[in-house]
Amino acid sequence: MKKINIFCFGFGQVAKNFIKKINSENININLTVTSREESKKNSFNNIDYESFQFSENIFDEKLIKNLKSSDHILISIAPIKREDIVIKNFQNIFENSTSKWITYLSATSVYGNHNGNWVDENSRTNPTSINGIDRLNAEKLWLNLAETKNLPIQVLRLSGIYSNKNNILTKLKTGNAKIIEKKNQFFSRIHVEDIANILFKSLQNFKSKEIFNISDDKPTSSEELMIHGSKLLNIDKPKVTDLSTIESEMVKNFYKDSKRVNNKKMKEFFNYKLKYPTYIEGLNYILNNTI
Repeated sequence: MKKINIFCFGFGQVAKNFIKKINSENININLTVTSREESKKNSFNNIDYESFQFSENIFDEKLIKNLKSSDHILISIAPIKREDIVIKNFQNIFENSTSKWITYLSATSVYGNHNGNWVDENSRTNPTSINGIDRLNAEKLWLNLAETKNLPIQVLRLSGIYSNKNNILTKLKTGNAKIIEKKNQFFSRIHVEDIANILFKSLQNFKSKEIFNISDDKPTSSEELMIHGSKLLNIDKPKVTDLSTIESEMVKNFYKDSKRVNNKKMKEFFNYKLKYPTYIEGLNYILNNTI
């Protein structure tokens, strides 16, 4: 692959790391992205690109030309007000798309609560949160589009994302972190670089209508993660707080679910060895290189 014409709905940390990965492989990139801000030309990682305004209320119609000519499309916009706004506004464009590669980024919240048991791509989906319900509905829309229009669409279910910039170490350093006590509570995580690497792998190894869990090898409790982070920073571990004392509905919803996400299909299909197989390698790298 010498050149890629890519359209990113949303340009957050996953999309940016994906573009950085493509650029690092000396592939010529023609990039278009969407943003809530007004349309403008911009630059990222020495790549000049066009950014078009797109939100639930408005979009710049000039983006349609770029969307139609894109051979690769990444959708990283979460549902807004219970709707997938990309499908809502551009389904007719996608129905006639000649793209080679369309990827929808979902989340493992679609599984809901499995009481700490392992889940894989064939496990029951029973989301407990509004976000999880909306994500699952969006997945079904994209996969139905793939089926009815024979489009090359894959779905990646991302576990909790951390990065060199956003991670438990930076949170612990603020002094605002709390350990919320709840037994048999497991969460899965993934470093954003590993997501970018998998996306890059899928450019050459792609199977339409497939779903992949994107997760590392070591699901764990947030308590275990914070204790490890505190040791790395050589600080006292945060105070333990009972879940019943937490006022934030978002945090309460987060702790409703306990599951361990299996990544076997991801590793085997993409023949991929994780750069950060667990939070231990990930946090050690962050501590030694970015903090």
